[in-house]
Amino acid sequence: MPFTQEIIQFKNIEVHLMHFNAFSPADYLDQLTEQEKERFFSFTNVNRQREFVAIRILRHRLFGFQHIHYDEHGAPYIEDEGFISISHAPRTVGIALSKDFKIGLDLEPQRNKAKKLFTKFLSDNEIEKLDVTSEEEMTTAWSLKEVLYKLAGRKQIIFKTDLLIQKESLNKWTGTIINPDETIKVELSTFVRNELIICVNADSCNIEE
Repeated sequence: MPFTQEIIQFKNIEVHLMHFNAFSPADYLDQLTEQEKERFFSFTNVNRQREFVAIRILRHRLFGFQHIHYDEHGAPYIEDEGFISISHAPRTVGIALSKDFKIGLDLEPQRNKAKKLFTKFLSDNEIEKLDVTSEEEMTTAWSLKEVLYKLAGRKQIIFKTDLLIQKESLNKWTGTIINPDETIKVELSTFVRNELIICVNADSCNIEE
């Protein structure tokens, strides 16, 4: 099989990655539930089909044939399996697991796009403190805000003003989610694997007093 697995484990969190080369997604339909097969055939792009199948193969290896459900905000969950988050990038998919708290995972290939568009998603204070000339740091900043978006649990969020990040050290950040009725703080961690940026919250979200 054209798949290799990797696990990043720290604190009470597991990030399971599956790397893959080009493959025929139709050859692995036995890894999908009947509902998933219906959704699979709605995709016309072969890369999207591969990502969809690869996530389900990884799911199957971790949990067996347990269906991935989605809540009203689009967040995935599997019955009786704690908290999960799913992300995908070209040739890599990931599932993050936590038994104790809501988890957010994002995978982003390092690229120039985030560096070109940083004014669209960074606040003035973030622009002043971060290295906006660095492709890696800007990709990381975007990825961290994607994690915060998944943790916020609501739509219609403005990345520039509602999701804020602060760099504490090379791989440790603090995230702030500004919701209409509360402000949430969370510790974030970053990893790099072959120019793939991996971002995940390292602890539970805490409502500020």
